[in-house]
Amino acid sequence: MADQSPDQLVAEAVIERLKERVSLLENRVEGAAHLAQLMASNNLPQITPAANVISSGLAGREAGASAGFFTQGFDETITVYLTFRNVQGKGARTIDLYLPVRQAVIEAICGWSPADTVGVFRLVAARTENMQTGTLLYRIDFAIGDQLRINVT
Repeated sequence: MADQSPDQLVAEAVIERLKERVSLLENRVEGAAHLAQLMASNNLPQITPAANVISSGLAGREAGASAGFFTQGFDETITVYLTFRNVQGKGARTIDLYLPVRQAVIEAICGWSPADTVGVFRLVAARTENMQTGTLLYRIDFAIGDQLRINVT
């Protein structure tokens, strides 16, 4: 993991957290590379509900400099994409799991902090991204505060 960026490490921590805490996903939680592969093949997960976690951006806050240090707070956004297909297994409707899975994901992440971060995760937004032929893609954005501290001398 030494060659991973800090945002990748946070995304990996979120993946592990969801695997541990959201039994409704039955360990069907993957990262950005898996999502990119699915999108490149114009495909979505075959067994659902499923989740993909990506680091989706940084937003800087107020910055300052003193005593040879530059400091700036920032928010890192992590996005969880949930995929639900209309029919699963022997006629069961996984689309009916939409609300319980969404709630379980929110409860697993909000208020939690992976190691080496300053803040805790909070919910930013959640919305339907796509609904095509019996498949629902739902996006949940979480943000966590952190801080840059750079020696400029």
